[in-house]
Amino acid sequence: MKKIGMIGGLSWISTAEYYKRINEIIQTIEGGVTSARIALESVNRQDYVTSVIDREDEDAACAQIAASARALQSAGADFIVIACNDVHRFVPRIEPMVNIPFLHIAQVTADAAKAQGLKRVAILGVRKTMEGDFYPSVFARNGLETIVPNETEKSFIHDSVFRELVHNRFLDGTRETYKAIIADLGARGADCVALACTEIPLLLKPEDSPLPAFSTTELHCQAAVAHALGRA
Repeated sequence: MKKIGMIGGLSWISTAEYYKRINEIIQTIEGGVTSARIALESVNRQDYVTSVIDREDEDAACAQIAASARALQSAGADFIVIACNDVHRFVPRIEPMVNIPFLHIAQVTADAAKAQGLKRVAILGVRKTMEGDFYPSVFARNGLETIVPNETEKSFIHDSVFRELVHNRFLDGTRETYKAIIADLGARGADCVALACTEIPLLLKPEDSPLPAFSTTELHCQAAVAHALGRA
C-alpha cells in the first residue's frame, strides 16, 4: 500500500472528514481492520489566513504549503492530497519543488463529470476557487465548461464558509439558500455542480441538490484510496 501524504488544517473540519472517509473506503475494499498509511502535515490555519487575507501575501501562503509538501516527501509519502480546494491554485508552483506527484482535486472532479456525460459544471466554493483559473483550466482540458455564480451568490457562499462552515456550524437556512443558488445556476445553463469547498458537502449532501452534484471531498478521497492501492 502506498503512503498518502495529506496537507490538512485548512480547516481541521474537512481534514477530519478526509481522514475518516479515506479509512472507511479502504476498510470497505480491503476488509478486516485495514487502515490507510497516511502522513499528515497540518497547516496552522491562522498563519495561513493571516498571509492570505490580512496581508494578501500569496507568496507567503504558498511557502507554507510548499514546506508541508517537502515535509511529506521527507516522511516517505508517495503522493500528496491537499484537503482544501482553493489551495490547489499553488500546485503548479509547488510541483517542481518536490519529487512526488499531487493528486489534483479538479482533475478527479472533471473525471466524474465526464463519466456521467455532463458538460457544464457550476463551481461553488470560496472566492479564490470560484474566481481562480485552476478549475476552469483543468475543466477546459477535459472538454468541460465552467459556470460561476453571480456576485451576490459568490458573496453568500464565500461568507458562509468563513463565518459558519469552518467553525463546524451547518445551518438549515444556509442549506436552503445553497439549494436556491444551485437551482438558479441550472436555469442559467449548468447541468451539474461541483461542491468545490471541502466543507460544503458537510452542509449539503449531493443527493439533496437540485442538480447532479459532486462532493469534491468524496471524489478526492476515493481517488486517494485508488492510488494508494495501485488501482489508478
